[in-house]
Formats: sequence, C-alpha cells, structure tokens
Amino acid sequence: MRNAISRRGFFGKGAAAAAAVFGATTLHAQDAVNAAAVPAPIAALPSLSSLARPFTNAERQARIERAKGLMAANKLDAIVIANSSSSSIYFANMRLGGGERLWALVLPAKAKPFVVCPAFEEGRARQLLDEGPLGKDAEVIIWQEDQSPYVALGKALRDRGIATGSVGLDENMKYVFSDGIRRAGPHITFSSATPVTAGCRMIKEPHELECMRLACCATLLVYRAVAHSVHPGMTNHDVEHLVSLAYGRVGFRGDASLNIDEYTALPHGSRTPQTLREGSILMLDDGCVVEGYTSDITRTFVLGKPTDKMKRVFDIVHRAQTAALHTARPGVSAAAVDAAARKVIVDAGYGPGFTYFTHRVGHGIGLDMHEWPYLVKNNMFGWELDPHLQKDMTTSDEPGIYIKGEFGIRLEDDLHVTADGAELFTPQSPSLEDPFGGMAE
Repeated sequence: MRNAISRRGFFGKGAAAAAAVFGATTLHAQDAVNAAAVPAPIAALPSLSSLARPFTNAERQARIERAKGLMAANKLDAIVIANSSSSSIYFANMRLGGGERLWALVLPAKAKPFVVCPAFEEGRARQLLDEGPLGKDAEVIIWQEDQSPYVALGKALRDRGIATGSVGLDENMKYVFSDGIRRAGPHITFSSATPVTAGCRMIKEPHELECMRLACCATLLVYRAVAHSVHPGMTNHDVEHLVSLAYGRVGFRGDASLNIDEYTALPHGSRTPQTLREGSILMLDDGCVVEGYTSDITRTFVLGKPTDKMKRVFDIVHRAQTAALHTARPGVSAAAVDAAARKVIVDAGYGPGFTYFTHRVGHGIGLDMHEWPYLVKNNMFGWELDPHLQKDMTTSDEPGIYIKGEFGIRLEDDLHVTADGAELFTPQSPSLEDPFGGMAE
C-alpha cells in the first residue's frame, strides 16, 4: 500500500509533467496585474491549462467496445442514454441537449450506435457526430414536433432486430422519457443501464487519472493561494470571488463554497452571509474541471490560532481519513471503507453511527463530481449490495465531525485505488495551522 502524502504521490506517474508546477509558482509574477485587485499569492499562480490533453476519438471508441462487452455480460441488447447524462460525453463526446424534447444516444450490443433527436436539430446532431468517435456515417433518427420521439426510437430498435429482448435505460433519464420508451417497446424488457455505464466509468483509464491528478493539483494550489489572501472583515462571498480569480489564473473552470465558524457544522454549508474574524474556522470545499474530469477537495483551517478542542477534533478526523485510505484496496467492500473511518470517529467519542459524522465517507468521482461507487453500507449497485472496490476506481475520502452550534471539521482528498492499496492525489492536510503542509513552496 502506498500512502500518497509525498510529492511523487501528489502528481503521480500519469501526470509527471505537472511536477514542475511548484517550481513555477511565480510564472505570472511579471504580468501586468493590478495588485490591489488581485492579491499577490493569487497573481503568482501558474497557468496549468497547457498540461491538459484532450481525449481522442480512439479512446472513446474503445469505451464503446467495452460497453458492448458489458452488455453481453449483463444480457442487454442495447442501452439508451438521454439528454443530460454525462455518459453521452464519455462515450461519444456529445452533450445531448433538448430539455423537454428527447435526444437519445443508443448503443446496441450488435449494431452501430445511433442518435435520436428533433428534426430541426439534425444539423447540430450531425456536426457533433462528425467531430466525435461515431463519425459522419452514424445514423440520425429524427422526429417532427407533432410526432412521438418514442415511436421513432422504438422503430429504430426493431429495425436493428431488437423488437424483444432487454434494453438498459440510463439512470439519469427523466421519467417522462423512460415511460415513453417503455410504452413504445411493449415486448422489450427494460432495466437499468448502470451496470454498463457505471461499469465502464468507474474504472478509470490512465488519461482520466492524469486529468484528475491535474484537477486536484490545481484545486490545492488555488486553495493555498486563497488561504494566504484572506483577512478579518472579508465575507464568504469575498473569499469565493478570490477563488474565481485564482481559477482564472490556473486556467480551469472551478469554484468553491466557503463556510465560517458555526456554519462549518453544516456539511454543505449555509446561504447565510458570513464574515471572517480573528480566530474563525473556515471550511473551503469544491473543485475544478480538467477535460471534463473533476476534483473535489475540502480544507478546514483557522484564521489565527485554533482552540484545543478544534485541534483534538482535527486529529480525530485526520486519523479517520487515514483509516479509510489504508482500508481501500481491490476486493474490499465500499462499506468497509466507510466503517473504518466511522470506527475512528465513534471510538473517539463522536458517535454512535451518524450522530456527528453525518454522511458517507466518500463517493465516486470522475466526469461527475458524484458518481459510482459510493462508500457507505447498504450501497446498491446493479444487483450487488455493498460492491467491492476494483483497481483504478476513484472516490473522495472525506470524513468529518460536525458539532452543531460550534464548528465542523472535514478533510477531503480524492482517492485512487491502486493494484495493491490506495493513494491520495493530494497530500493530506497536516493540521489546522498548516493545512497545506506537504506541498513544495
């Protein structure tokens, strides 16, 4: 097992080019920056966008072939992905629009993929297809505004020999779409496409891991620059504005929420206006996007000197995060990772169960900030209860203790399941006083 709190662990083999980042934190120091508007630590951030590599059509075509293999294993004749699902990006580099109008990407197990869309959108659909792995010869099935898109999709399935059999529907599909598709295919058995979509997406390719490492690197650099720029009197919205400025410097789309003092005891914070003061405890949470892949990191720290109670709670949460990291490995159940972290917290007096550690220890992360697998007991994936981890899964590792009316402490880094254990993409936060220790200056 590798404990990824070293510089090498931070960047990893798949993103070695990023290792120069910490030696280049003054890359923009000579830029014409208005120092009064942009604090010096933010102005000094490097641009990282040139380190990101776009995904190729060949990579996405390989994903479609893997999906077909999973369809065979799960006895599915096709899967249907509709409208807002990020799986259409994953397989075809297509962001399906449509709103209330059905757009669908259909991946048959034994035929070429095709798209269903409104007739007036055919031109846009073909442009997206031309740029993606499906190419110019992919078929577009159109429907007019006074016609049923479900009838059109059902006929297309029958034309490909799928008048009966089993078809998987994407888990994010609107009910109105799934219901319409079911009615148009009365002799087809419909079920979840999750064993195929998540079955592919849960296991990350080296290029995906590279993007995620880079996103995590960028987020931690941004957090450190922002933490060095805050002062008493700032509001949470002032600090969130600094986060936006900082992501603008590193060159990726990202944001963060900041919660202060008693509002840190709410895991997802509050919309209440908040103001920093000397001694405030701060919780900074969220991430950025690199070629579609996200980071999700939380740092909790104090503006000034923490109380002894804050330090004790931090130490418990730190040990819980480490316990989850040391438990995660191929073959271990998702539930066991949550149990390892939760035991540390409960044994330290912050229990039972979910009393103070009020959420699961982690969630899958990739194209979506929350995706399969989920690290918690009674987690149902496909037909398996409490699924087991596999090599190259990625999740958050984010235990917390939340004391209502006082404060909360959460530590969150993104975890990669390796061949023989697990690593974190970023160095663990050593303390409330030095939340960014382990990062090179």
